[in-house]
Amino acid sequence: MKNMLMRVRFRFPLRFKILLTLLFVVTAAVSVITFTMASLFHKDKETYIHDLTSVIALHTADEASALLQGYREKLRVFSRIIGEKGLPQEQKAAMIKKLFEDFDEFVLVTRYDTHREKVTIYDSQTLKTAGLSKDAYDEYYRTNPLPLDDISNGKVFIQNCSLSPELPAFTLAVSEYEAKRGNPPVIAAVIRLNSLLRLAGRTKVFETSIFDAGGALLAHSDKNKVVSQAKISGLPDLSQLAKKESLGTTAEYSQEGVAMVGGFAKIDVGGLISGVQITKATAFSTARELLMYLLAVSLMLLISSSLISLFWSNKLTKPIERLSRATQVVGSGVFDVHIEVDSNDEIGDLAGSFNKMTTELTAREVALKEAQTQLIQSEKMAAFGQLGAGIAHEVKNPLAGILGYAQLSLRKVEEGSPLKANLRIIEKETKRCKGIIDNLMKFARQEKVSYVSIDINSVIEDACAIVDHQLGIHKVRLEKKFSPQLPMIIGNSNQIQQVLMNLMINAQQAMEGAPGMITIETALAGPERIEIRLSDSGPGIPKDIQAKIFEPFFTTKAAGKGTGLGLSVSYGIIKDHHGDITIQSESGQGTTFVIYLPVLVETERRKDDLHLGNDREK
Repeated sequence: MKNMLMRVRFRFPLRFKILLTLLFVVTAAVSVITFTMASLFHKDKETYIHDLTSVIALHTADEASALLQGYREKLRVFSRIIGEKGLPQEQKAAMIKKLFEDFDEFVLVTRYDTHREKVTIYDSQTLKTAGLSKDAYDEYYRTNPLPLDDISNGKVFIQNCSLSPELPAFTLAVSEYEAKRGNPPVIAAVIRLNSLLRLAGRTKVFETSIFDAGGALLAHSDKNKVVSQAKISGLPDLSQLAKKESLGTTAEYSQEGVAMVGGFAKIDVGGLISGVQITKATAFSTARELLMYLLAVSLMLLISSSLISLFWSNKLTKPIERLSRATQVVGSGVFDVHIEVDSNDEIGDLAGSFNKMTTELTAREVALKEAQTQLIQSEKMAAFGQLGAGIAHEVKNPLAGILGYAQLSLRKVEEGSPLKANLRIIEKETKRCKGIIDNLMKFARQEKVSYVSIDINSVIEDACAIVDHQLGIHKVRLEKKFSPQLPMIIGNSNQIQQVLMNLMINAQQAMEGAPGMITIETALAGPERIEIRLSDSGPGIPKDIQAKIFEPFFTTKAAGKGTGLGLSVSYGIIKDHHGDITIQSESGQGTTFVIYLPVLVETERRKDDLHLGNDREK
């Protein structure tokens, strides 16, 4: 008892083994996945931010280049009209006014000829709206003179010249010709920064700017920095970019103590640089959020997996325990055991198989008892057959006498006498009774199964004669359609009669007393076999049980009315004759059994003839 208690006390159930194993696996897997995903995400995020800042900087540079090149071409149009000497003054003034209307971003244009004399035209209304005047820009250019010689030599000069918050603007100065021709005229313009500011303010997440090599701002996402003409400090070394040795670059740097990630690209016009930057804290905030989220999810997964593992381990082991107890009951000889199947998995399949096994064992036990009863009944029937054969033999002799006297009387009675018709009826019915008794004696005769050449139509006639009376009593009409001159077959006439009688009696019983018809047809089904079709007008057999109809002990009759052996025995007899039997049936449309039997081939006939010849010689 003490040892038993110790074993129970230290017993470690399977469910807890499963629980601990799953917890260990889930914890290890979630931990590895969490830190791997966080590390990979951080690296991907870093690469993504670098690529994104570089792409935005390159796109900004391309768009700024296209915008500045457009300004340069428009500015040269101004220069050609201003320098055209063949135009009347009124026409020139009208054309210049039209240019200011079409190129509304131009505020002031100055042309310096080869002698450095200048001609200035401007949009007075725009200057007035911004609270400025032409003199304000004249004063600005006196303190910030243009490098005219460098511009004449092909340099494009761009500089922030915002004098009022109402009019952010920049100076664009170019030579009138693309190629140097001595000392070409220089054309300079004050142009609104609206388009460049929109370009720089397109994104709210990144800080976008356009500046020169010295860091002086030309455009920025913060308009106030442009108006105040501020400079960007803390930029990385962009000397290689300024020398056009690369299209763009990215860098991580510190700006006023704040860690930054930036992308920079060269602008083809004026030696400008477009820059896009973002603080690292902002850039990688989602990575930190993801890490915290993954940690929270990992904790939830661990808790959930613990609860689920406990639930499923119980759900897994409980049916096994029930199955173990049930097998002990079955082992004791009690087969009527059923396990509830509450899962659709392998355990459920196992429980279902166990239930099927116990059901089949129960059915087999019942079938064995019924088989034992049937064996007893078979012994009774055998005894009855012997008794019936004796009775038939005794009855046959009086019938022979009746038939003889009837035939003798027919010879003595004159034609036309009413008595003659009655005697003929007596003769006919006596012959019929004699035939029935002959067939009954042949069927009841206990003989060794031997296979000989038989005429199938004659065998069917004998079987029909035996059951015809019983069918007539139950209002079932028997119709025969025999194909003439069928080839002989090898078989046992008694056994084939047994099959046909069993099928006809089954058909009559299926009609349950209702009037009906049974049709037997014979035909040649090819050169090597004959076909027997036995059809009835009964209720038919459902499709779901047709596959089981020839199984032993399977019956649809009520208890005590059938053993389920008749069709099984019939099937075995046909197979022993090297034939086949099939069923064709629809519910409510009757049933047809089709029997195929092989014909007697020529070689077998010659063997039979030779055997008979040898017998005659002997």
